[in-house]
Amino acid sequence: MPAPRPDLVTAPSRQDPVARSASEVLGGPTGRYAVRLGRGWRWYAAVLAAVCVVPAGLNILLQSHCIDSGWSTPDQFWHACFSDVPATYRDAGLGEGVLSFVTGGFGAPHPTQPPLTGFVMTLLGSLVPSGSIEDRMRFYFALWAVLGAVLLALTTWWTAASVRRFPLRAALVALSPVVALTLTISADILGVALTAAALYAWSREKPVLTGVLLGLAISARTYPVLVVVALLLVSLRAGRLVPWARCAGSAAAVFGVILLVLGLSNSDAAFAAYRGWLSAGAGFGSPWLLPLLAGSPLSSGLVTGLAIVGWVAALATGAVLALSSPRRPGVAEVSLVMVAIVLLTGKSMTVQSAIWLVPFVALVGLAWADALIWSAAEALHFEAVWLYLAGTSQPSRGLPASWYAVFLFIRIFGLLWLVGRTWQLARGRPAVLDPDGAVVESVWGEDESDELAGSLRGASDQLIVRFS
Repeated sequence: MPAPRPDLVTAPSRQDPVARSASEVLGGPTGRYAVRLGRGWRWYAAVLAAVCVVPAGLNILLQSHCIDSGWSTPDQFWHACFSDVPATYRDAGLGEGVLSFVTGGFGAPHPTQPPLTGFVMTLLGSLVPSGSIEDRMRFYFALWAVLGAVLLALTTWWTAASVRRFPLRAALVALSPVVALTLTISADILGVALTAAALYAWSREKPVLTGVLLGLAISARTYPVLVVVALLLVSLRAGRLVPWARCAGSAAAVFGVILLVLGLSNSDAAFAAYRGWLSAGAGFGSPWLLPLLAGSPLSSGLVTGLAIVGWVAALATGAVLALSSPRRPGVAEVSLVMVAIVLLTGKSMTVQSAIWLVPFVALVGLAWADALIWSAAEALHFEAVWLYLAGTSQPSRGLPASWYAVFLFIRIFGLLWLVGRTWQLARGRPAVLDPDGAVVESVWGEDESDELAGSLRGASDQLIVRFS
């Protein structure tokens, strides 16, 4: 059988039952003789980037009550429209401007965010016109909603561009229910977009640019550190550490410069997020909150230790997956497993943290059914946490702690389901499918079917760990 052409786009409606069923409203699944779809991956990436308006619009609709009436407690919990974005603008003094944020001093903005996130949030705050605090919060939220929608579209584009034979996988980003719930709750989409851009750069064999983008992503949120580790693990197995070293060196340099420059002028802005993490106790969404729900809270020191153990467990699990799988797994698969474990064992697993997994789900190519099972668990917990928080003000109307624990277990199950399906896919990694669904040799060589392989493309395994 002839090898497949890299410019052919595969159709999910041929292999995915959910996509096949959903396609009925658009004329049915693609026929077996339709070897070309559209005009190539760019056409599909552009369409999906435009489709992002659907979850972004649904998220704004979810926020409509708070936009009209303000983000006040407990009203924002009853209507499930809480957002950190306007609250941070109000409480952290983001209207003072970027210069005040960078130089520090009395009256300077004090967002408890990682450096780059704090800088971007303050930059947007400087664009807000004068007025009442309620109007300024609405204006700031609108600015962030626009930026979030743009970043979501870019994330979708970069996801499609990273897997050019499978660009329709990016529909898992463009139409994600998780995005519809969480897009404007926090600033996480900034780090998510930078990470997606970094993975695209890696797929195009640009390790230095990958490192620069990952350095920026790490300065926006800590999770991209795990992507650097995932790249190390797959590079170690392939025996090609030079590209990874260039990537890691660039990432460390960018993050170090940001931290150093901001730290010298405003150490509080540079390190507040990390100091806050060290002193924090168990938060919502974390399994370490369950003892608190039962009336016996864990100490903050113990929770810190458990979270650190979670990072170690994530690294160890990623190493086992990357180095012992029969076929070398992709960086997206290793990253998803490690990020999910860190989320699951962290001090808190906020509802918005789920957005970090969305691009990895798409890049891995998980089935829509798996993504929807996980999304359903996230949606149930999303509603439960707001009802529980509202109940702290009005217990007679809120969700009891015991029932919140039930929905927390459901969320944990959904996340474990995602990890399990990713593990199963990576351990049984198939060859690339041709447009008719038949198994053929990889486009990149018989030992490589990962379109995110980048500089590792075509490399044979040099290190494989076997467990007897």
